[in-house]
Parts: sequence; C-alpha cells; structure tokens
Amino acid sequence: MRRTHYCGQPRLHEVGQTVCVKGWVNSRRDHGGVIFLDLRDRTGLLQIVADPERGGPAVHAVADESRAEYVLEVVGTVAARGEGLENPRLETGQVEIIAQEITLLCRAEHPPFELDDTEVGLEQRLRYRFIDLRRPEMQRNLRIRHDAARAAREHLSDHGFLEIETPLLLRATPEGARDFLVPCRLQPGTSYVLPQSPQLMKQTLMAAGCDRYFQLARCLRDEDLRAD
Repeated sequence: MRRTHYCGQPRLHEVGQTVCVKGWVNSRRDHGGVIFLDLRDRTGLLQIVADPERGGPAVHAVADESRAEYVLEVVGTVAARGEGLENPRLETGQVEIIAQEITLLCRAEHPPFELDDTEVGLEQRLRYRFIDLRRPEMQRNLRIRHDAARAAREHLSDHGFLEIETPLLLRATPEGARDFLVPCRLQPGTSYVLPQSPQLMKQTLMAAGCDRYFQLARCLRDEDLRAD
C-alpha cells in the first residue's frame, strides 16, 4: 500500500482515519500481550499498537518478531491515546495507530551502536555513516542545513542574483594550500585540481556580465585541521 503519512504527521483531528506509515522500529515494548512499537522516520516517532484482539494474531506475530531498526509498513487506524498516556515530548504524542496490518519490509542485524549513544567514537560513526545519519541530532542538522540553504537561495534570488555552478576540475594555480590532484586519463602525466576557492571563476563571471552571482561552493584543500 502507498504511504499516506509520515510518522510525524498524524494528529488528533484524524482520529478514526485509516493510514499507512512506513519506517524503522525505534523501540519495542511488550505489555502483557499488547505490543507497542515506536516507528521512526525522518519526521519523528509514532506509537504503533499491536493488539491481537483488535488487529488479529498475524499483526501481533510480526510485532513480536520485530526488533530495533527493522523496517515495517503499518496500516491502521488513528486513535487518541488514553487520558494520562499522552507523550508531550512528541508531536504525535496525543495519538497512536491501532495496527490492522503489519508487513516486515526488511530485517536488520543488531546495530553497531545505539542511536541514543552519545559516547560512540567518530571513527565508528563514519564507518557506519548511514546509521549515524538516522540519529535525531543528525536529522536535525540536515534539516537546518536545508532550511539555511533554501532561505539564502530565496533571498538572493529575490534580489536579482543568479545561482551559477562553477567547475570542479581546474588547472593548478599557485596558492598557499596544497591541492587535491585528479589525474587525467586522456592526457597521461597531467592532472586537474579540485578548487580551493571559486575566486577565478567569480572574476570570469563578472567579466562576462554576471554582476550578481552566488553559489554554495565546495572549497577543497589537502591540509590537516589546524587550531587557527
């Protein structure tokens, strides 16, 4: 079934509606036969209720099998949480989904680190970057970066600027930092360099009449990190 909602979207005004959500299992709790799953995607968490009396034994069986980072598709009905059971820390904390169907889309091995582990080292995070990017703070950073870039583009565009991408492969020029070299297959023994700055291209654009130009440029230097 096609997804109707992201996990962070269902609200009280949709109580009684049938929805389809898909995401990763963030946590699982078994409360005496009724299993609660927190399903996660990039928009947030949503509580799924797998009750054999309301959803049937098949729903309960899949929920019972599910573990952290399993990927599920859930079809169910939006319901209001009972009084005193709301979670004010979640945008969806006033509702839950009573599962009618749960499909296991993908199993997962035990992750190399928990998403809420604040002590995991940088090397481990980079080795398993696809897992690291699931962490809430990393998802938040991606959204902030997107929002900042969009705001800059909209503001500059409204003031008559053109966004122009400049080349990534250039001829070496004498500058202070070391270049990243890219060997040229068609001309053996020669190399391009990756840009340390778009300065020369900016000057070319000015000479071409593009007096209002911007880009979100990558500046690449083969240097170690320094305190200054």
